[in-house]
Amino acid sequence: MPVEYGLRGQSAIVTGSTSGIGHAMADALAAEGVNVLLNGLGDPAAIEKTRAEMAEKHGVEVRYHGADMTKPDQITDMIATAKSEFGRLDLLLNNAGVQHVAPVDEFPPEKWDQIIAINLTSAFHASRAALPIMKAQGRGRIVNLASAHGLVASPFKSAYVAAKHGVVGFTKTLALEVAETHITCNAICPGYVLTPLVEGQIADQAKARGISPESVIKDVILAAQPNKRFVQFSELAGLLLYLASDMGGSVNGAALAIDGGWTAQ
Repeated sequence: MPVEYGLRGQSAIVTGSTSGIGHAMADALAAEGVNVLLNGLGDPAAIEKTRAEMAEKHGVEVRYHGADMTKPDQITDMIATAKSEFGRLDLLLNNAGVQHVAPVDEFPPEKWDQIIAINLTSAFHASRAALPIMKAQGRGRIVNLASAHGLVASPFKSAYVAAKHGVVGFTKTLALEVAETHITCNAICPGYVLTPLVEGQIADQAKARGISPESVIKDVILAAQPNKRFVQFSELAGLLLYLASDMGGSVNGAALAIDGGWTAQ
């Protein structure tokens, strides 16, 4: 039997949702009758096409806000826009993220600052603006898209690992602060998902190492994941919908790994 999540008529913001994980999460929410505010980078015409198609496909309101996740005032305006457009804000999914790979002594400082701003600090600014709305409603959900790299480290990803560890710590702290308000805050920590970003890494690694893309996937990208397969969008969406629903009401401050056993090692 289909699971009834009871989310119809609610509203959500998903940052970084014009592609990849964020887009899949937004689409899954819309499929459950949730009105969604999209956010992210891309060609304006393509974004509008995505917005219109999602709205028509699921029969919900879908809006777009182009907030730059390095600009606190734009993030605050995004939250206010969702409240204005939908009349409420039930779920905030802090998903926006970027990556750069280099040894610490070769890591460009501007890349460090960008990754910390987008992957970590934007979650603070968005949550700070969303909390008064959720408290006034008497209910809300904040979900932070962390990573297996919020739980363990890999070399050459210092900024990303630091940011995602920070996201997990921020999640726990916020969860404790709102524990008696019917608001929850949790982190989802995926292993590798086959996003456009990862597809680009596969091609780059294959060229750099002189091996096939298949070998890169098995021996490099998924080397740490015992099940040797990518995490599926549907698996991430299933956890998000559970956390957003009343069924997930007692899950608070958790960093939930979906990584094929990576962080169990």
